[in-house]
Amino acid sequence: MPYLILFQRDHCHLCELAWEVLAQAQVPDFESVWIEGDAALEKQFGLRVPVLKHTRNSMELDWPFTVEQVRLLMVSSEQV
Repeated sequence: MPYLILFQRDHCHLCELAWEVLAQAQVPDFESVWIEGDAALEKQFGLRVPVLKHTRNSMELDWPFTVEQVRLLMVSSEQV
């Protein structure tokens, strides 16, 4: 099971850019969650998307995030 979740919206240019950063960071696996239609997720993330969340330590990266920040987030998961 992936320990990273990318919260995003459909037809979101910034979300597409986030996918590119995750590819450049060589993230092996992550879950994509679309927030439309989920009132709780809409309330939590609203206009913040894309947001990358680490499920083991609950850390979040709001957009814009960098390759280096994603790699640090992945390394922090290995220490949890």
